[in-house]
Order: sequence, then C-alpha cells, then structure tokens
Amino acid sequence: MNAPLAEKMQGLAFPWPDPPEPGGAMEIAEGVLWIRMPLPMALDHVNCYALDEGDGWTIVDTGVHTKKSIALWEAVLAGPLGGKPVRRVIATHHHPDHIGMVGWFMERGAELVMSRTAWLFSRMLVLDVEERVTPQAEAFWRAAGMDEAMLQKRLKERPYNFADICAPIPVGYTRLREGDVLDAGGRSWAVREGNGHAPEHLTFWSREDDLVLAGDQIISSISPNIGVYPTEPEADPVGEWIASCEKFEAIAEARHVVLSGHKRPFTGLPFRMRQLRENHIHGLERLVDYLEEPKTAAECFPVLFKRKIDAGTYGLALVEAAAHLNHLFQEGRITRETDARGAWLWRKS
Repeated sequence: MNAPLAEKMQGLAFPWPDPPEPGGAMEIAEGVLWIRMPLPMALDHVNCYALDEGDGWTIVDTGVHTKKSIALWEAVLAGPLGGKPVRRVIATHHHPDHIGMVGWFMERGAELVMSRTAWLFSRMLVLDVEERVTPQAEAFWRAAGMDEAMLQKRLKERPYNFADICAPIPVGYTRLREGDVLDAGGRSWAVREGNGHAPEHLTFWSREDDLVLAGDQIISSISPNIGVYPTEPEADPVGEWIASCEKFEAIAEARHVVLSGHKRPFTGLPFRMRQLRENHIHGLERLVDYLEEPKTAAECFPVLFKRKIDAGTYGLALVEAAAHLNHLFQEGRITRETDARGAWLWRKS
C-alpha cells in the first residue's frame, strides 16, 4: 500500500493523516479508493469506498441525498472514477448517512447489496414520512425523562424523517449475511455481522491483504451511538455491542488496516477492540454506582458522557443512556418504577 509515514496516537496508527477533499478520492490500496462526503450535522462527514471492478465500480456506503451530495458524486464519477459506471452499491447498515444516495445509484443501474434487516429498516424508514410526533415517540421521551422544555419544543416541530435526506429506494436487493464471501475490487472478502450500533451491520475482511471495511462498527476515535428507540423500547443494543466487540477482538490482528465509516483509516485493531468494549463496560459500572438514588435516563448524562450535552447532541445522549439502563435492567442489576410524570426511575438493585 502506498501510505505515508504513519501518525501514531493512543495505541493506534493512522497511515493517511489527511483525508481526501469532498469530491475527491485517494487510493489507499490497489483498486480501493477512499472518498469522503459531507454531512449536515455535528459529525460532518462520512467515508465511502470505491472498489475497482475493471469495467465499473462497487461503492461501499454513499452519504446523504442532497443537492450538494449529487454534485459531488457526479464530480467523483467523472473524475477519480474515470467515467466508469457504478454497478453495485453495498450498504454496511441502514443509517441515512450510509444509504442516502442508494436509490440515486439504483436509478442509474446499480445493484443494491446489504443485510436483510438493514434493507427492511431502510425501506420502512424511507417510506415512513411523519408530519407530527407519534404518541409512541412522546411516551418514550417522557419515560426517558426528557427535559420538559425540550419535549414541548419537539412536540411542536415536524419530526426528522429519513426521506428528508434519503432518495427513495426501489424494491429489490441482494442479501449478504454472516459467513458469506463477497468478491469485489480484486479481492474476496469474508462477511462478518456486528450489532449494537445497527442490527446486522456488515463488515468485510479481505482474504488477500490486510484491509477491513468496517462501516460504523469499528471507528478509531469515537464510539458509535448505541441507542434504544420507540420502535423497540425494551431492546438491549449495549449487550449486542459488547458481544460484537468480543467477536471481532478474537479475530483482530495488528496487521489489519481498518477502513471506517467516519474518521481516518487506522491500524492497531486489537487495542481498539479492547478499548471499545471496555469503554462501555466501565460506563455500566459507573452507572450502577450512580444509581444508589433513583434517576431518570436524562439524569444519567453526567456519569456516562465526558462532554457537555447540548441541544444538538441531546437526542443521541438520551437514547444511549436508555440503552445502558436497559442492559443493566435485563441483567437484574437495577430496578425501575414510574414517577408521577410517567418517567422511569432507575435504581441499583
């Protein structure tokens, strides 16, 4: 691989310190291009990858569907991709920053490849356009102890919809699942599923060299959001996340070069898998100790997060706090009861 001298930090090394500019591409291995697309949010980018198939390309993840994204993809197709068609799009998971442009590529003849659960979620959420907050969402926010001013503000606003930043996704896809082998970019990739951040999240481990296409399952300097939502309020994504970290830790090697959905490609995967697992285990231990007195999910922010939670991060913090509480509750380590407002009060058993 043609990489400059690696930058090292906290047990990890970053072979490519500088990312490509939006609308540009960087070759990081033979037949593999790193493309970065902008996002209209605090995490202001998503990484996409193009795998050279000779007469066309396979694209891994796409960014959101906006006028800016369309213009940038058209520039990428005409420039770094040499005018060759995108024949296949792989979505690692169903979140809008990864599937937003999927339908746009499909309209131009690309095949869609993803896990079954990710496809079902994608289709459902893109089609489910809500003009007002549902009773289920309101009940969930109240149960989590959402700040009253924040709650009232949300109840008056049109909810965020996937369709706002995702192109319509036509019917029809090709399923990948754990244990499959994908041929792409001159390599065969072992398909391994992770969970926690998103159900049946696909990762790809090259059999020919050291590359790992990790999506949001493995990121260098941030832990992906692990949240509980009104769609499945009793879910335990934290338990699924820890199990996935243990699974990937067992196969991680120092030689692996991890190509993530955000931040920069890195090496040091065994260290990072331990770090990702232990981060949540330690958070759970702090949370149990914090619950000597009953607290709502919203009151647990200080012990779980080492940064200020503002209006832009409040929703993500709330669903992640709820996820950690669900895990402890299902393990029998905490109890819960409702207060007069209908909020769950959680307490150490």
